[in-house]
Amino acid sequence: MNIGARLSVMMFLQFFIWGAWYVTVGNFMKAHGMAAAIADAYTVGPIAAILSPFFLGMVADRFFSTERILGVMHVAGGIVLCCAPFAIQGAEAQQGLFIGILLLYMLFYMPTLGLTNTLAFHNIVDQERQFPIIRVFGTIGWIVANVFVSYVLVADEKALQFYVAGGAGILLGIYSFSLPHTPPPMAGRAARAKDILGLDSLALMKSPSFAVFMVSSFLICIPLAAYYAYAPVFVNAVGSAKAAAAAGEAGFFKYPAFVMSTGQMSEIIFMLVMPFFFRRLGVKGMLLVGMGAWVLRYGLFAVGAPETITWMILFGILLHGICYDFFFVTGQIYVDKKAGPAIRGQAQGFLVLVTQGIGMLIGAQVTGRIFNGIVGETGTLADWAQFWWIPCVAAAVIMAAFALLFHDRATASVVDVSEGDVATAAIIEEHP
Repeated sequence: MNIGARLSVMMFLQFFIWGAWYVTVGNFMKAHGMAAAIADAYTVGPIAAILSPFFLGMVADRFFSTERILGVMHVAGGIVLCCAPFAIQGAEAQQGLFIGILLLYMLFYMPTLGLTNTLAFHNIVDQERQFPIIRVFGTIGWIVANVFVSYVLVADEKALQFYVAGGAGILLGIYSFSLPHTPPPMAGRAARAKDILGLDSLALMKSPSFAVFMVSSFLICIPLAAYYAYAPVFVNAVGSAKAAAAAGEAGFFKYPAFVMSTGQMSEIIFMLVMPFFFRRLGVKGMLLVGMGAWVLRYGLFAVGAPETITWMILFGILLHGICYDFFFVTGQIYVDKKAGPAIRGQAQGFLVLVTQGIGMLIGAQVTGRIFNGIVGETGTLADWAQFWWIPCVAAAVIMAAFALLFHDRATASVVDVSEGDVATAAIIEEHP
């Protein structure tokens, strides 16, 4: 098979696995009396993301080929995820055990996000043109998972979602062993603490623009966490409100994960046109548009919630293409350009640590406390409106600060690693 097609299959399965349970787990927990712990379920991923750079720096960049590590991690993770339903005994839910299983699973899964990016970047030659096309198949995988679990299986609140995701994980693990050989970039070099901890990637922070990018990415992931944890629960609440109205029909909104998948459908379109916008807007423009889309999304949720103005809520979800692609994917490309091949794995792991790790961890806990205080088990749609205004304002403030402080005129920074030492972090043509 063509290398692009093989990498596309990898991305499809990578995000099918995540999409098959991550969107629906909140409604599953609410149905089994665990609504107060939804924030904890969305905290285990960030905890795993914090630990994953240590794994990437110690193992992925040094001892084993990327495709083999990817295979082992997915097979082991798939088996663990299939055990999650055992935490539910009839009508009783063992909340601590359930969260523990999810944590163990995410310790296997989260490093694979960096591994798949590293493997893809290593085997393509034009990142800005080829990577968005390959990555779009990950979005397709997420959509297919949402539609299959929510619309076909009607399993938003059922344990079946974990069997689907776990089985797909085992399949990807087996498939990974057939992917192109991707040797570890630090193979044969003496192990040092700074290498194991991934400290070489910290040299990139010498660039003022890169430092602003990383700090802004961290901060904005705090309000962003509200969407991932609570938007599916919000959609479910809107569907219930519509069903309880005089018309008595929830319509499209009775399939929460299916509704959420429309965001990934728009993501496909924007992923494909990313090269066009990248050339015209540049890194700063792309990131600002992405941040602005998050502000608009939360504003639409807040305004549309009290009267169940479904077009506003749907439009907010459809903004996901801009929200995710223009911010997260642009960030991945920016980091790859800054890092260079020698510490590519460490740099991508560093990005995961800051965004999916520390940022989302703090965000999940902060928004969880806000949710439990404002909405909780019995909150009204008016309470939901109050909830959504908070991340809206927070994202707007961070976007304004980024616009003022980020001044990168080129992405041609190079970190030259020679004999395991960071010799230079040359910032080329960076000026206000």
